[in-house]
Amino acid sequence: MTHPAPEPGQHGPAVLKELSPLHRQLRRAIPDVYRGFGELSGAAFADGAMDRRAKELIALAIGVVEGCDGCIASHAQAAVRAGATRQEAAEAIGVTFLMHGGPATIHGARAYGAVCDFADALEAGEAAS
Repeated sequence: MTHPAPEPGQHGPAVLKELSPLHRQLRRAIPDVYRGFGELSGAAFADGAMDRRAKELIALAIGVVEGCDGCIASHAQAAVRAGATRQEAAEAIGVTFLMHGGPATIHGARAYGAVCDFADALEAGEAAS
């Protein structure tokens, strides 16, 4: 079942596509820093008392509060891949409205659109881009 998303494709896959070559260039320039960040990320998102799905929803919410479209796209994709539903994402985004006010309504809509884009892709058998 496809659900409407704000401006489909603009805040999810398109953002990752734009950033990917830039990250590759920077990774070549500072490989040790990226390796360290990768280790930190792996440890932070490892299943523990909280599973990866919940942690990705937290990261998505932080991306909304920070107004970071790259963070939103990356964690929307990861949350969907980890099994997060559109409703779980919507509720996590709703908490950002309380904690961050009006700006969160703008980035929250972008985040919800990204989640819907990745969920639609996953449902279509595209492995959440």
